[in-house]
Amino acid sequence: MIQITPQMRILLAVEPADFRRQIDGLARMCRAELDSDPMSGAVFVFRNRRATAIKLLTYDGQGFWLCHKRLSSGKFTWWPKEPGAKQVRLEVHEIQMLLWNGDPTQAQAQPHWRPLATVG
Repeated sequence: MIQITPQMRILLAVEPADFRRQIDGLARMCRAELDSDPMSGAVFVFRNRRATAIKLLTYDGQGFWLCHKRLSSGKFTWWPKEPGAKQVRLEVHEIQMLLWNGDPTQAQAQPHWRPLATVG
């Protein structure tokens, strides 16, 4: 089972992917189009052209995981439209919203905790 934790980088491909591609094709897409190493442990998120399915690709140190979600009806309502951007970084709560076909930009979460500077 794959678990997405707050420490993981989640990179969403802005442009749609050809969903005939499987692990090797999506890994090549990570390298060539997203300028990222598919074996870095990041979670890569792809959407098909019709916006009816998404795929998540990640490497866990032993092999690749490829997860595919296809909606039984309707389309994914949100996807970034940032001109010139190849990828967008998401937080864990945002990918959870996206997987449930929500709008990650509307997700409300507490800001990330940062340690206080030590006075010494």
